[in-house]
Amino acid sequence: MARIVVIGGSGLIGSKVVAKLAAHGQEAVPASPSSGVNTITGEGLADVLRGADVVVDVSNSPSFAPDDVMRFFTTSTNNLVAGARDAGVGHYVALTIVGTDRPNDIAYFAAKAAQERLIRESGLPYSLVHATQFFEFIGGIAEVSGKDGAIHLPGTLMQPIAAEDVATAVARTAAGDPLDGDIEIAGPEVMGLDELVRRGLAFRGDAREVVTDPEAPYFGARMQERTLMPIDGVQVFATTLDEWLPANPPRS
Repeated sequence: MARIVVIGGSGLIGSKVVAKLAAHGQEAVPASPSSGVNTITGEGLADVLRGADVVVDVSNSPSFAPDDVMRFFTTSTNNLVAGARDAGVGHYVALTIVGTDRPNDIAYFAAKAAQERLIRESGLPYSLVHATQFFEFIGGIAEVSGKDGAIHLPGTLMQPIAAEDVATAVARTAAGDPLDGDIEIAGPEVMGLDELVRRGLAFRGDAREVVTDPEAPYFGARMQERTLMPIDGVQVFATTLDEWLPANPPRS
């Protein structure tokens, strides 16, 4: 049985990863500020990593402002790398995003790419799991894409995935041998970003119009058509949007 510390273990993905690992007999330890572990200040980090075989980082920045998100991922990762090295951790797993290695102007992607570089250059055995956009992002994308009473989004292609499937991929990776490389994971359907949000809102009875606008930004950046698409060799999970929607009603 491996001792696996999950940084961000109380969040959307982290809580699912912890549950999946525990269900398969691993000692899964959730770590987050709510449990006294802060990867920015270093508080509690040495204690939680002591005796760990694997560290899994699924944490996220509380702010997506360009300077804030870059500071979060570089500071947190530097502290985690140092702590993992001191603790003799044998496998460093991190969840990241499909598209970080392609031309784009997205500040969040730049910060994740910086995180990836720090892990690759750490000398630690590692695995990087690149996921496509989550179905769970539909509401958030709609909220930041409003303009003149409608939602404006480009038709940028994507292959969105359910958070449950992301957690399965991360847990499997953490329980396996280090890849010393990267994998990509995605859902089964290719669709436009505009279509994803349009279908999601329609199912939930949201009457807002989704306008296909090639010039519309995605979280502040103009997108190329295939920036968010996985490459050949991607691991495809089965959950479709039509299956996910009725099982995930909006939170009241």
